[in-house]
Order: sequence, then structure tokens, then C-alpha cells
Amino acid sequence: MESSHLLLTRTCCCSFSLQSPSSSILHFPASRSFRFRRSQTNSSINSSSLPDATSPLPSTATKAAASDLSLAVKKKAADVSPELKGTSIFLVGMKSSLKTSLGILLADVLRYYYFDSDNLVEEAIGGASVAKSFKESDEAGFNDAETEVLKQLSSMVRLVVCAGNGAVQNKTNLALLRHGITLWIDLPLDFVARDVTENQSQFPSFEISTSGSYPEVMDELGALYDEYKNGYATADATISLQKVASQLGYDNLDDITAEDMALEVLGEIEKLTRVKKMMQEAARPF
Repeated sequence: MESSHLLLTRTCCCSFSLQSPSSSILHFPASRSFRFRRSQTNSSINSSSLPDATSPLPSTATKAAASDLSLAVKKKAADVSPELKGTSIFLVGMKSSLKTSLGILLADVLRYYYFDSDNLVEEAIGGASVAKSFKESDEAGFNDAETEVLKQLSSMVRLVVCAGNGAVQNKTNLALLRHGITLWIDLPLDFVARDVTENQSQFPSFEISTSGSYPEVMDELGALYDEYKNGYATADATISLQKVASQLGYDNLDDITAEDMALEVLGEIEKLTRVKKMMQEAARPF
């Protein structure tokens, strides 16, 4: 690609365009201009993420294990990337910091661009509070905005998209996901609920009341899951956090890292691309 960034530029007071170097300019509602660069996981490190003086330093063995895992992810990505041929990846399922970290990591190792569709919808409409009000006053119009964002993302290549629940809400949006590989990142509701209550900005304000208590958040998440689970299940493959934990022998789900999940995702993508290639070869005339 000719440039290392995508541009979201304002075209008038009520629209903006999403542009990649290899695509045409794409327009949908917005209120300001943005620049998205290829995700660099190391760039997100800040002083708050560093250990304080009282934190135990990781052992040499721990550091080595983390380094080996990171190298394994990069090697797997290098193996999978040629077969992907730029096909975009859509991650569906309940939103969480693990799903976000996974998306950013995959974009980094595959040299793709990263987007969160919920964030784009909020920015397109004018911010989180405006998006929440808009959904409450005009749900059909809000759904149309979600579809338009997804339509434009699905027309592009070399993207990793953390897709919001709007991506699986109807047949039109599910059909748009067919332009790429869709993976259901299946996380237990209590795992997501703890994430939401600990980080109140994690979930889009138009979907859940993040000011609620843990039991209230669990109830809201349960309702969302029941509403969207059939859409999640249409994904090309499911990546279960509990399954990954069981395979690795972890009793605590919090011990699972984005790298652990990325290896599982890349393995599934490898299987999917292999099957697709076999089907294409079988369809060739003799």
C-alpha cells in the first residue's frame, strides 16, 4: 500500500469520507476529521501501564515466555498472510478490552489497518452522547448509520474490524460481513461484565448503561447476548476464551493474553483459507 494510514476527512458540515490509498473516497455522516494509522501496539504504552516501585518485576523465565509467544504470533501471521491476500477480518461478539487488544494485535502482525465500528458510528453521528440520544429518538436512522459504516468498511481490504453488535443485527449487515472473514470472539458474560464495571468507557454508551452495578450490567449484557447470539453464530469460526484456557491448562481466564487468542485466531484463519483454496481447486475444470 502506498501509505501507512487511512484518512477520515471532513467533506462538509454533515459528512465525512473514509479513504484508503487503494480505494475510492467513501462518504458517510460525521462532524469532524480524523486520521487513523496502522496500529502499533507498542505506541499505546504510557506511564500508567508501567509497573510501580512496589510491583514485582517479571522473572527472566516470564520475560522469555512472553517473548517466545510474541515471536510465535509473528511467525504464524507471516505464514497466514500470503493466503489471506488482503481479505479483511471482522471480529464479532460482546465488546471487551481483550477483544480490542486482540484486534489491534492482529492488525499489527498482519500489517493491516484497525477500526472499531462502534467508534466510527459514534464519531459519524457526532459523539457518544449524541449517538445515544439519536438511537433513542430514531432507532431506524441509527441502524441505517451502522449499516452505512459497515458497508464502507466491507468495501475495503486489509482491515481488522472490531465489529459492534449492529454488524449482526440484520441480513443486510450479515451479508456485508461476507466480504471478509468473520470470527466470533466468544467471551463469558461475567468476564465481560467485570471488564465493563472496571472500565466504564469500554462499552458504547448507546448499548449499555455503564454506570450500573455489576448485577445490573450482567442483566443488560444478558439481554444483549440473547438478542445478538444468533448473529454471532453465523461467523465463519468461533474463538472461545474458555476453550483456549482449557487447551493451555489455565484455570483463571484472566491469564489468557491477546497473544494466546491471536494464535488461536490465526490458526482458524489458516484452516479457513486452506478449505477455500481446496474448494476453488476442486471447482476448476479438467
